[in-house]
Amino acid sequence: MPLNGVGRDVPDRIPGYGDARPFSADGIAETPLREAPETESGAETRGRSVAKVVPLERSLDLLDLRDGMTISFHHHLRDGDLVVSMVLDALARRGLRGLTLAPTALFPVHESILAHVRAGVVAGIQGSVNGPVGRAASDGLFDGPVVLRSHGGRARAAASGELPVDVAFIAAPTADPEGNLSGLSGPSACGSLGYAHTDARYARQVVALTDTLVPYPLPRASIDQSCVDLVVPVERLGIPERIVSGTLAVTKDPLRLLIAERTARVLDACGVIAPGMSFQAGAGGISLAATAAVRERMRERKIRGSFASGGITGDLVAMHEEGLFDALLDVQSFDTEAVRSLSRNPGHREMSAAMYACPSSRGCVVDRLDAAILGATQVDVDFNVNVNTESDGVLLHGIGGHMDTAAGAGVTVIVTPLLRGRLPMVVDRVLTVTTPGSTVDVIVTERGVAVNPARADLAEALRKARLPLRDIGDLRDDAYALTGEPEAPRFGDRIIGVVEYRDGTVIDVIRNVV
Repeated sequence: MPLNGVGRDVPDRIPGYGDARPFSADGIAETPLREAPETESGAETRGRSVAKVVPLERSLDLLDLRDGMTISFHHHLRDGDLVVSMVLDALARRGLRGLTLAPTALFPVHESILAHVRAGVVAGIQGSVNGPVGRAASDGLFDGPVVLRSHGGRARAAASGELPVDVAFIAAPTADPEGNLSGLSGPSACGSLGYAHTDARYARQVVALTDTLVPYPLPRASIDQSCVDLVVPVERLGIPERIVSGTLAVTKDPLRLLIAERTARVLDACGVIAPGMSFQAGAGGISLAATAAVRERMRERKIRGSFASGGITGDLVAMHEEGLFDALLDVQSFDTEAVRSLSRNPGHREMSAAMYACPSSRGCVVDRLDAAILGATQVDVDFNVNVNTESDGVLLHGIGGHMDTAAGAGVTVIVTPLLRGRLPMVVDRVLTVTTPGSTVDVIVTERGVAVNPARADLAEALRKARLPLRDIGDLRDDAYALTGEPEAPRFGDRIIGVVEYRDGTVIDVIRNVV
């Protein structure tokens, strides 16, 4: 079979998935987006035939529910989410079978899904998986492959009709009786509801579940009543301490702090740390430390940036409140400070996943980024990045916005230690290509900095700044000298995961581990 644009064998047709369009390195495949449905809904709430506020079991009476439908959930409650299990249990009691789940992401708390898979209630998943559900997929539990999409890719698929959602179940920390929804208050407050916006607009039926029902009208709504068919009060949406954390932990490891400081030097040398800069970094320990190092440089030089985006942390809130960034564009609020800031700071703005990263929209935020700092499970000598499978080949992670921000940012920096435990992180060939090397500019490790050969301009700038430049192949050799060349996992013939690029083409497939 022909190889795709990153040299991977992708079948023309994948059982349980269908025809596969191969990823091309030549650019984004255009996707026509549809208009959001204005009146079509299966829920019997049109024309005020019933009140919107109903118990969960009654809501299922009012919905058009059939075997084989696609239902969606959203991960703003993260590992504290109780909604997915609550809804699936109710659907199982009704005898529904063969459902496709379309979550924006699943976490360890969702391990209970596996019982519904074994019982036939759930047939497949189109959405990011983390932890036990991914491991079960690698073991061959599902009849068809899990379909992995980035945040931007999922928004594109939902808006185009490639991912048609029959019922979207939205966790709303606060709601009013007409279905105006917010994540800013209530015991399950999570901040931004950015990942639910697309489904609220495009799903055929929309049900909001809330543990804080307030009088109409809710003063500040993230999703408005025109999108919501039913409002279901429940005792508890989630576990607060697992929804948002108090303070995310900056790494204290000396080698990782070296990587973080080196990353700030890279951005400085590339001319990114300058007035008007735009920036995104993850919430991992190295990325948080790198953000702190960037902050110090901005303070020292009195630099005021334009915006920081993505998942917003307390560190970014502090930078905004210090005047280091004019705005924060928030698709997911990571900690309590970010939740509080979204409610009090006018410059802290919630955004949808489509605004954030949809490649077929009229414009997305990632395309305005000057720099992005991203992590990796593995990187290879072609600068391809794996964030989906561990070194043993097991599917344990979703994509998030990784490939979206890498494609959009002016300078994309991957931060990784050369080793984790006794496993090399820089390898000859990644097990799974998540983000293509053509969109990665710099890799920073404690052993040196590798620059993509396509970015000779950056290499020259870093050389002048006396950063320790290394060939990516030499970094791989350093890793192998310390650990030996890793033994490849043994894979079977079954495709248990399809990794879509943000335009819907297939960049890689994941096979079962044997």
